[in-house]
Amino acid sequence: MDFELNGKRVYVAGHTGLVGAAMAARLTDEGCDVLTATHGDLDLTRQADTEAWFSANKPDAVVVAAAHVGGIRANATYPAKFLYDNAAIAINVIEAARQANVGKLLYLSAACTYPKLADQPIVEDALLTGPLEPTNEWYALAKITGMKLCQAYRAEHGCNFISAQPSSVYGPGDKFDPEEGHVVASMISKFHAAKESGTPTVELWGTGTPVREFMYIDDLADALVYLLKHYADPVPINVGTGQGTTIRDLADMIKTAVGYEGTLTWDTNRPDGMPKRMLDSSRLLDLGWEPTVALPDGLAKTYAWYRETLV
Repeated sequence: MDFELNGKRVYVAGHTGLVGAAMAARLTDEGCDVLTATHGDLDLTRQADTEAWFSANKPDAVVVAAAHVGGIRANATYPAKFLYDNAAIAINVIEAARQANVGKLLYLSAACTYPKLADQPIVEDALLTGPLEPTNEWYALAKITGMKLCQAYRAEHGCNFISAQPSSVYGPGDKFDPEEGHVVASMISKFHAAKESGTPTVELWGTGTPVREFMYIDDLADALVYLLKHYADPVPINVGTGQGTTIRDLADMIKTAVGYEGTLTWDTNRPDGMPKRMLDSSRLLDLGWEPTVALPDGLAKTYAWYRETLV
């Protein structure tokens, strides 16, 4: 059954992050009263505080975009934090939403929850059919917990809780950290710094051969709003573009967008992560939604925002 958003009080957990900020803006356009809370006001890893906030604010719907995120280096450096913080957020928010009789909840998972060697493109049924990619297993385990909680709360309590696994997302508002950011944001910051300093070479991790699927943040926000309105199935749903790109080709595109004229080298002693990760998003596309922003255009928009906002 469709869920009407206009006039609803919607809590966006993680509203200062890449996905959360885009969702807050998109939901405002839908006529929602968007509820937010900074980390200083509400620590979602604290159960009692989370339940008290939900009891006081009584949201009609919830988008769980709050997460502790980062790239391969960050996952390897802080495995306990990635597992504990993300599992705690899922557990506390989902239980608090049940207690507050929230009408709809959308939990944001990630494509890294699928097995390392899953058949490509990856269908939703591939979840838990094989070992995870070791470079992000801590984050993936926490996200799997959140997805399974949504299914369990549907089965036991009849809650209209759903979850979605986006492909790799990028765009304005990301964490542009050369060491701990996601791959697009990390490369943009590295290439821009090299361009400004005149550094002739930029070194990147791995072989550049892994294939990934990149989605512009505005496309993702639009897809998630669509799911809030029209999706009510216990099966987690993939959200992707269907277009794969090697990391090497991505680097060349970002190099062009930034205008960096130096050379790229690859440290092949560094890990690649999953060799290929493409999502089968046919279930979402069959519902009538499709992306609109091509990767080169999205990269150009992202760099323009980075240059104007952060540099």
